[in-house]
Amino acid sequence: MTTESPEALKAHVALQVRNVEQSAAFYRKLFGIEPSKMRPGYAKFDVSNPPLNFTLNETPSAARGALSHLGIQVGSTGDVLAVRERWIREGLVTRDEMNTDCCYALQDKTWARDPDGNDWEVFAVLADNPPEQSAAEPSYGVPACCAPNCCAPGEKG
Repeated sequence: MTTESPEALKAHVALQVRNVEQSAAFYRKLFGIEPSKMRPGYAKFDVSNPPLNFTLNETPSAARGALSHLGIQVGSTGDVLAVRERWIREGLVTRDEMNTDCCYALQDKTWARDPDGNDWEVFAVLADNPPEQSAAEPSYGVPACCAPNCCAPGEKG
């Protein structure tokens, strides 16, 4: 295992919003781009400048500006494991979610929680859920994944 940190692809920010359609309309204007993925209760923007994986997770009871979690997207499972090993060496408590269905994609990830309860994930996308997939076909993601605290360390994702 290498001791170097893998190159991050982009930062990830996930916001809990009361109405994903209204919020997506705002962020279309803010970022000047269309969402790369829209599903019921979920929107994803792949912002190129600055590199950012930005998601909206609908939670009717969301407080104003409610942060869901923070993350760093990396290129591979090996990169996820390298970051996890560094975090463990630094004394952080981690929790893995390998081969997990989350946010309409199959992912490998590890989590750590800061002293204030903010959750950080490092993740690699293994397979994305294509938009043309019918509801009758198996899905990589389920809306419940992006619910508050579903993916938080110590809780089932």
